[in-house]
Amino acid sequence: MKQTILVTGGTGFIGSHITDVLIEAGHDVVVVDNLSAGVREHVNGKATFHCFDIRERDRLYALCESEKFAAVFHEAAQTMVPYSQAHPQADADENIMGLLSVLESARKTGVKRIVFSSSAAVYGDNTAVPLKEDEPAAPTSFYGLSKVVSEQYLQMYYKVFGLEYVILRYANVYGERQGSRGEGGVISIFAKAVAEGRDITIYGDGEQTRDFVYVKDVAQANLAALHADVKPGIYNISTAVETTVNALKEILLYLSGRAAAVRYEDKRDGDIVRSALANGKAGEFLRWRPQKKLMPGLTATYAYFAQEVARE
Repeated sequence: MKQTILVTGGTGFIGSHITDVLIEAGHDVVVVDNLSAGVREHVNGKATFHCFDIRERDRLYALCESEKFAAVFHEAAQTMVPYSQAHPQADADENIMGLLSVLESARKTGVKRIVFSSSAAVYGDNTAVPLKEDEPAAPTSFYGLSKVVSEQYLQMYYKVFGLEYVILRYANVYGERQGSRGEGGVISIFAKAVAEGRDITIYGDGEQTRDFVYVKDVAQANLAALHADVKPGIYNISTAVETTVNALKEILLYLSGRAAAVRYEDKRDGDIVRSALANGKAGEFLRWRPQKKLMPGLTATYAYFAQEVARE
């Protein structure tokens, strides 16, 4: 059934891919983004675009009242761990107060479901990988804390107002259109550096692991969360496979056929050592599984950034 859907942060890396799959599925999509991190050209031409900050509450409410959205995909967020450590109040303002602005407009205008982008950062430095959704939240960064608090707000809005939610805890997302910001940004940073012939900088010893999941698989998970007949809940969106940053570097150098100097610098505050998320729950209830293996995903991603560099 065709629905009218709001995507916040829809000019961004993940949000623009979600917009694409929603339109391909036949839905009408409205994007709201202040372009602080996104790219206007990434928005699907069939979507309607509004440029403003979701914290402009009256403007957001007026749009929601006019469009009567069936669902909201909330992707607008501050996603950089180091920034959150240096600016915890600004991080909370964007991630928590921004969410509250969306929730208030949604519950007052009859939105049925919120699909929320959460993060592996909520688990903190738990090495019992791959982590399941029932592991305790223990964030090591203000960014991770903002996601924990956001999840709790979604749960409370459901209890008090009946606003349905599906929380998707993303592993480290990578792929085309990715910027250097955010948790999965290491791949775009490395890929662009290699394509430009620059040095690679690794924070820590490079043996820290991440669970890299391809952005188009993540977009399909969001579509599944819209259509699934499920109770409100939390789902990991991941591959459940650990890859070290050193291995990632070697793969990208192999794909490029180039050499690059590698500098190792001190581990950053808030970074975690091991990360991989179990995805069986998403498979069972959302009928979602990741389709793209890391090597073909990195091949497509490196080709994208090499082409971008060639155009500059």
